[in-house]
Amino acid sequence: MSTPEAHPGKSPVIEVDGRRYRRVLVRTPIITEADELERVARDCALPHSRPGDLLFISEKVLAITQGRAIPRGRIRVSLLARLLCKGVHKSPYGVGLRSPYSMQCALEECGAGRIVMAASVAVICKLVGRRGDFYRLAGPQAAAIDADGTAGIAQFRECVIKGPRDPEEAARKLAVALGLDVAIVDVNDLGSEVLGCSPNVDETLVGAALRDNPLGQGAEQTPMGLLRREATEDDPHA
Repeated sequence: MSTPEAHPGKSPVIEVDGRRYRRVLVRTPIITEADELERVARDCALPHSRPGDLLFISEKVLAITQGRAIPRGRIRVSLLARLLCKGVHKSPYGVGLRSPYSMQCALEECGAGRIVMAASVAVICKLVGRRGDFYRLAGPQAAAIDADGTAGIAQFRECVIKGPRDPEEAARKLAVALGLDVAIVDVNDLGSEVLGCSPNVDETLVGAALRDNPLGQGAEQTPMGLLRREATEDDPHA
C-alpha cells in the first residue's frame, strides 16, 4: 500500500534540538476491532522500516482494536451525564465531554465521584478565570475520550472512542514482536503526548518530533508512522 510523503501543510522532516528527523507515514486499511495491531504493523509498516527506526502508533487505533470504540446506540446516558456535560467548557478544538455520550463514558471509566468532584472544582476555578482544572482532576482516562461525531473515519463517526488500555504494555509487546522501538502516541492539532513506549525510547524527543501532528486529523488512514533520524555531514551514520 502506497504511503504519502506528508499531508498538506505538513513537512516530512522536522528539527528537534538541532537534529533532523523524518516522519515516514504508514497508510493502512481501515482498522477495526477484528484486526490485530501487530499484523497490521507487520504488513504495512515493516516493509518501509530501516534499522534504528521508531514506530509510532496513534492511541485511537490501539483503542479500536481493543474494542473501545462504542457506538452511541450501546451507551445508556444517565441523567447525571446529561447534567454534567452542559457545564463543560466549549472549546474550538473539539467536543470533548460536552457530548452526553462521551460524558457517560467518562463516568464509567473514572467513577462518578471523581467526575463530580472535578466538575465542582472546575466551576469554582472558572469564577477566578482558571480553565483546564476539570481534565487535570478527572485524570487521563477522561482526557483520552474522543466524543461521538468527531472521528475522521466515517465508520466510527457515531462512536465514542475511549482511551486505550495499558498502552505501555501494548508498546512493549509490539516492540518485541516487530523488532522496532514503539511508542503509542496521542497527537492532535493541540500537541502530542507519548502514552506508552518500549524501553529506551526518549519520550520527550518523540513528543517534540510529532508536535505538528504529522499523522493528520481526518480520514487520511495513516494511523502510524516511522520516526527516522536524518543523516548529516557531521553525523553520516545517524
